[in-house]
Amino acid sequence: MVDVISPEQAGTLHGLFLERVRRTPDKIAYRHFAQNAWRDLTWGQMQAEAARWQLALSRLGLQRGDRVAIMLRNCPVWIAFDQAAMSLGLVTVPLYTVDRPDNIAYIVNNADVRVLLFESAEQWQGLRTVRDQLAGVVRIVSVETLTAILAGQADEPRLISMAEFLPKTAQFQQAIPCAADDLASIIYTSGTTGKPRGVMLSHANMLSNAHACLDTFAVNGDDLFLSFLPLSHTFERTLGYYLNVMTGATVAFSRSIQLLSEDLQIIRPTLLISVPRIFERVYGAIRTRLEEGPRFKRRLFNFAVETGWARFERDQGRGGWQPSFLLWPLLQKLVAQKVLDRLGGRLRVAISGGAALSPEVSRVFVGLGLPVMQGYGLTETSPVVTGNHLENNYPDSVGQPIRDVQVRLGAHSELQVKGRNVMLGYWNNPAATQAAIDDDGWLHTGDVAHISDTGHVYITGRIKEIIVMSNGEKIPPTDMELAILHDPLFDQVMIFGEAHPYLVALAVLNPAVWVHFANEVGIRSDMPEALTDSRIEAKVLRRIARNLRAFPGYAKVNRVLLLREPWSIDNDLLTPTLKIKRDEVTSRYAAQIRQLYEGH
Repeated sequence: MVDVISPEQAGTLHGLFLERVRRTPDKIAYRHFAQNAWRDLTWGQMQAEAARWQLALSRLGLQRGDRVAIMLRNCPVWIAFDQAAMSLGLVTVPLYTVDRPDNIAYIVNNADVRVLLFESAEQWQGLRTVRDQLAGVVRIVSVETLTAILAGQADEPRLISMAEFLPKTAQFQQAIPCAADDLASIIYTSGTTGKPRGVMLSHANMLSNAHACLDTFAVNGDDLFLSFLPLSHTFERTLGYYLNVMTGATVAFSRSIQLLSEDLQIIRPTLLISVPRIFERVYGAIRTRLEEGPRFKRRLFNFAVETGWARFERDQGRGGWQPSFLLWPLLQKLVAQKVLDRLGGRLRVAISGGAALSPEVSRVFVGLGLPVMQGYGLTETSPVVTGNHLENNYPDSVGQPIRDVQVRLGAHSELQVKGRNVMLGYWNNPAATQAAIDDDGWLHTGDVAHISDTGHVYITGRIKEIIVMSNGEKIPPTDMELAILHDPLFDQVMIFGEAHPYLVALAVLNPAVWVHFANEVGIRSDMPEALTDSRIEAKVLRRIARNLRAFPGYAKVNRVLLLREPWSIDNDLLTPTLKIKRDEVTSRYAAQIRQLYEGH
């Protein structure tokens, strides 16, 4: 059933929601886990929930254009609050639930947030340490009902539970008039250096972007999404939220990343919006089992992938028929379906974005029969710029520009973007806006790219992340890091070598694989000196070299720093979107890095 609401019919993101409720009030909109069971909410029920939030917020005396912040995991409350806020002309500011309290305080103050909605007692433990910095906030609402002792309500009169804040019932009131080009949301980008900047996105930015994406993959009312990427990320917000309102598809909210594998098999989604890490984890688990199993299973798996890939190339019009295709029904039963069943068994397409997906990993899933379509975008572009099409899919590329979006290459092969999806600018930062968007309206992405004869875009690096070695060679580290991460021994990797004669790798070890590896070398893995043992380093460097065979000779890692402690948001080495803070990592391990270059 295809029942798509166009941007013209919607007008605004809230108009989109109202039109969906009008068209299909009794259809299942959301599925979530509550009171130890999966529960469904119809579009009509979602409007009733949004009405309660609308009345509660309207009682606070907020003015049109005031900012309100959401710090929740993905759930129906997120949607209801967002829609209620927009109906009152308020601007939503999504926050990452895993972000550090001082960063939350910075964003809340920078955006002059008036209402802060959070979820749990654990979050309040962090927020209460910075509450004195939240002077502009008039109401702090907790989804959980906190105990008086924990809440410290005597000295925090702004704090109230959702149960106390919301009326039992409410009638949805007519929305405040709003234009498509009005500000809808301020989304703070988690830069790898410096303070985050508030990206201002309009209703038209996100509406046009979601609608244009339907050219690359069709969505209908019978589809079922599993939402697990945070709604505070524009990728999930546009494609995992507003797109489902636009098409009438149902969204199930995953319980957690830890339970994602189980949720995939319970929900059995037909569409998946994902980041590469999910595919990499599944692939890594497969590789580990294959390496530990008999050789014939590895050969059978590889044969199935190669046969499936050849069938894909033929279907794309880039290859011919092969005799091995006759064996596909058997290979599908013995190999492919067993892997796809781990993803629920019903996926007809998976969209990968947010970071580069390794061609090796995408080849495996595409070969096993799951169309993985890679795209590219930025928060500043609402977010999608390019995407592959089902019938024109080059998995090693990020696809072609979506409808009404133009791209070009500027100086240093920088990808530049123009279209209705480009942000209004950075909040209260005209200098940064002027630096990012030129006088002709082209957004400078900072990404290095090339564009093929077919119009497919290939991202080759970041202008600022290019390593310039002392011999003048230029290295884009991201591709090397992705290649090294094919080895299950490593959970995280960063290449370093700026202004030095050779490259070194900083590598966080996978605990289980490390124990097995150290035992093979004959060294106790729990000994501190094991990480710096010359025999260990030599073997690790050989493993790294195997994964870098396809790179030029000068792109060679000569030394490696092995680490046990993962890089995380808590220790300030990852951004909330899980990107490595390169400057922070370099600073944290500066002494050890110096030792890797001493005497050379």
